[in-house]
Amino acid sequence: MSELTTVARPYAKAAFDFAVENGAIEKWHEMLAFATAVANDATMATFLSSAETLDKKVEVFINVCGEQLDEKVQNFVRLMAENGRLKALSAVVALFAELRADYDKEIAVDVTSAVKLTKKQQDNLAKTLEQRFSRKVKLNCTVDAAIVSGLYIKAGDTVIDGTVRGKLDRLAHALQS
Repeated sequence: MSELTTVARPYAKAAFDFAVENGAIEKWHEMLAFATAVANDATMATFLSSAETLDKKVEVFINVCGEQLDEKVQNFVRLMAENGRLKALSAVVALFAELRADYDKEIAVDVTSAVKLTKKQQDNLAKTLEQRFSRKVKLNCTVDAAIVSGLYIKAGDTVIDGTVRGKLDRLAHALQS
Protein backbone atom coordinates (compact mmCIF):
# COMPACT_ATOMS: atom_id res chain seq x y z
CA MET A 1 0.00 0.00 0.00
CA SER A 2 2.82 2.44 0.79
CA GLU A 3 4.20 1.95 -2.74
CA LEU A 4 0.82 2.91 -4.22
CA THR A 5 0.71 5.94 -1.94
CA THR A 6 4.14 7.03 -3.13
CA VAL A 7 3.09 6.60 -6.76
CA ALA A 8 -0.26 8.32 -6.18
CA ARG A 9 1.02 11.37 -4.27
CA PRO A 10 2.14 13.49 -7.25
CA TYR A 11 -1.04 12.66 -9.18
CA ALA A 12 -3.23 13.56 -6.21
CA LYS A 13 -1.32 16.79 -5.65
CA ALA A 14 -1.56 17.77 -9.31
CA ALA A 15 -5.28 16.95 -9.47
CA PHE A 16 -5.93 18.85 -6.25
CA ASP A 17 -3.95 21.90 -7.33
CA PHE A 18 -5.84 21.95 -10.64
CA ALA A 19 -9.17 21.60 -8.82
CA VAL A 20 -8.29 24.47 -6.46
CA GLU A 21 -7.25 26.72 -9.37
CA ASN A 22 -10.57 26.04 -11.09
CA GLY A 23 -12.73 26.18 -7.97
CA ALA A 24 -13.92 22.61 -8.52
CA ILE A 25 -12.63 20.65 -5.54
CA GLU A 26 -15.97 18.98 -4.76
CA LYS A 27 -16.61 18.15 -8.42
CA TRP A 28 -13.15 16.66 -8.95
CA HIS A 29 -13.42 14.62 -5.77
CA GLU A 30 -16.75 13.17 -6.91
CA MET A 31 -15.46 12.39 -10.41
CA LEU A 32 -12.28 10.76 -9.13
CA ALA A 33 -14.29 8.70 -6.64
CA PHE A 34 -16.58 7.55 -9.47
CA ALA A 35 -13.60 6.63 -11.65
CA THR A 36 -12.16 4.66 -8.73
CA ALA A 37 -15.42 2.78 -8.27
CA VAL A 38 -15.37 1.86 -11.96
CA ALA A 39 -11.70 0.80 -11.79
CA ASN A 40 -12.36 -1.33 -8.69
CA ASP A 41 -15.26 -3.18 -10.32
CA ALA A 42 -14.24 -6.83 -10.73
CA THR A 43 -15.11 -6.96 -14.44
CA MET A 44 -13.29 -3.72 -15.20
CA ALA A 45 -10.26 -4.76 -13.14
CA THR A 46 -10.05 -8.00 -15.13
CA PHE A 47 -10.33 -6.09 -18.40
CA LEU A 48 -7.67 -3.55 -17.38
CA SER A 49 -5.22 -6.33 -16.54
CA SER A 50 -5.90 -8.14 -19.84
CA ALA A 51 -3.67 -8.13 -22.90
CA GLU A 52 -5.70 -5.45 -24.69
CA THR A 53 -3.87 -2.44 -26.06
CA LEU A 54 -3.51 0.60 -23.85
CA ASP A 55 -5.62 2.74 -26.19
CA LYS A 56 -8.43 0.17 -26.11
CA LYS A 57 -8.33 -0.03 -22.30
CA VAL A 58 -8.47 3.75 -21.92
CA GLU A 59 -11.25 4.08 -24.50
CA VAL A 60 -13.40 1.42 -22.80
CA PHE A 61 -12.73 2.83 -19.33
CA ILE A 62 -13.69 6.36 -20.34
CA ASN A 63 -16.75 5.13 -22.24
CA VAL A 64 -17.92 3.20 -19.18
CA CYS A 65 -17.52 6.31 -17.05
CA GLY A 66 -19.45 8.26 -19.67
CA GLU A 67 -20.72 11.69 -18.79
CA GLN A 68 -19.73 11.28 -15.14
CA LEU A 69 -16.22 12.51 -16.00
CA ASP A 70 -15.57 15.84 -17.66
CA GLU A 71 -12.87 16.30 -20.30
CA LYS A 72 -10.19 17.32 -17.79
CA VAL A 73 -10.70 14.26 -15.59
CA GLN A 74 -10.79 12.04 -18.67
CA ASN A 75 -7.39 13.48 -19.64
CA PHE A 76 -6.15 12.85 -16.09
CA VAL A 77 -7.31 9.22 -16.24
CA ARG A 78 -5.76 8.86 -19.70
CA LEU A 79 -2.44 10.19 -18.38
CA MET A 80 -2.49 7.78 -15.44
CA ALA A 81 -3.27 4.88 -17.80
CA GLU A 82 -0.47 5.84 -20.19
CA ASN A 83 1.95 5.78 -17.27
CA GLY A 84 0.57 2.44 -16.03
CA ARG A 85 -0.80 4.01 -12.86
CA LEU A 86 -4.54 3.21 -12.94
CA LYS A 87 -4.00 0.75 -10.07
CA ALA A 88 -3.09 3.75 -7.92
CA LEU A 89 -6.41 5.52 -8.56
CA SER A 90 -7.82 4.48 -5.16
CA ALA A 91 -4.77 5.92 -3.42
CA VAL A 92 -5.09 9.11 -5.50
CA VAL A 93 -8.66 9.57 -4.26
CA ALA A 94 -7.64 8.92 -0.64
CA LEU A 95 -4.78 11.44 -0.86
CA PHE A 96 -7.04 13.92 -2.65
CA ALA A 97 -9.49 13.61 0.27
CA GLU A 98 -6.65 14.27 2.74
CA LEU A 99 -5.53 17.32 0.79
CA ARG A 100 -9.12 18.55 0.70
CA ALA A 101 -9.55 18.10 4.45
CA ASP A 102 -6.30 19.95 5.06
CA TYR A 103 -7.37 22.72 2.68
CA ASP A 104 -10.76 22.99 4.41
CA LYS A 105 -9.02 22.93 7.82
CA GLU A 106 -10.98 19.82 8.83
CA ILE A 107 -9.91 16.74 10.70
CA ALA A 108 -11.70 13.44 11.16
CA VAL A 109 -11.59 12.25 14.75
CA ASP A 110 -12.40 8.67 15.76
CA VAL A 111 -13.92 8.52 19.23
CA THR A 112 -14.53 5.23 21.02
CA SER A 113 -16.52 5.16 24.24
CA ALA A 114 -17.97 2.46 26.49
CA VAL A 115 -21.50 3.83 26.02
CA LYS A 116 -23.18 5.83 23.27
CA LEU A 117 -22.45 9.55 23.59
CA THR A 118 -25.40 11.91 23.68
CA LYS A 119 -25.71 14.71 21.12
CA LYS A 120 -24.77 17.26 23.81
CA GLN A 121 -21.67 15.25 24.79
CA GLN A 122 -20.64 14.98 21.14
CA ASP A 123 -21.10 18.73 20.64
CA ASN A 124 -19.04 19.55 23.76
CA LEU A 125 -16.31 17.11 22.73
CA ALA A 126 -16.23 18.52 19.19
CA LYS A 127 -15.95 22.07 20.52
CA THR A 128 -13.08 21.11 22.84
CA LEU A 129 -11.24 19.21 20.10
CA GLU A 130 -11.70 22.11 17.66
CA GLN A 131 -9.90 24.35 20.14
CA ARG A 132 -7.12 21.80 20.66
CA PHE A 133 -6.51 21.10 16.95
CA SER A 134 -7.45 24.58 15.60
CA ARG A 135 -9.57 22.91 12.93
CA LYS A 136 -13.15 21.93 12.25
CA VAL A 137 -13.74 18.47 13.72
CA LYS A 138 -15.82 15.67 12.25
CA LEU A 139 -16.52 13.05 14.91
CA ASN A 140 -16.80 9.35 14.05
CA CYS A 141 -18.20 7.82 17.23
CA THR A 142 -18.18 4.11 18.03
CA VAL A 143 -19.04 2.10 21.13
CA ASP A 144 -16.81 -0.59 22.65
CA ALA A 145 -17.80 -1.90 26.09
CA ALA A 146 -14.31 -3.42 26.54
CA ILE A 147 -12.82 0.00 27.34
CA VAL A 148 -14.92 0.01 30.55
CA SER A 149 -15.16 3.81 30.86
CA GLY A 150 -13.69 6.97 29.38
CA LEU A 151 -12.82 7.88 25.80
CA TYR A 152 -10.27 6.75 23.23
CA ILE A 153 -9.67 9.55 20.72
CA LYS A 154 -7.64 9.22 17.52
CA ALA A 155 -7.07 12.20 15.23
CA GLY A 156 -4.46 11.57 12.57
CA ASP A 157 -1.27 10.63 14.44
CA THR A 158 -2.56 11.93 17.77
CA VAL A 159 -4.03 9.42 20.21
CA ILE A 160 -5.61 10.36 23.52
CA ASP A 161 -6.34 7.29 25.63
CA GLY A 162 -8.48 8.32 28.57
CA THR A 163 -10.04 4.89 29.03
CA VAL A 164 -10.05 2.80 32.17
CA ARG A 165 -8.84 -0.14 30.04
CA GLY A 166 -5.86 1.92 28.86
CA LYS A 167 -5.01 3.00 32.41
CA LEU A 168 -5.22 -0.59 33.65
CA ASP A 169 -2.96 -1.74 30.81
CA ARG A 170 -0.39 0.97 31.61
CA LEU A 171 -0.53 0.08 35.32
CA ALA A 172 -0.01 -3.63 34.56
CA HIS A 173 2.93 -2.78 32.31
CA ALA A 174 4.48 -0.54 35.01
CA LEU A 175 4.08 -3.26 37.65
CA GLN A 176 5.73 -5.84 35.40
CA SER A 177 8.73 -3.62 34.69
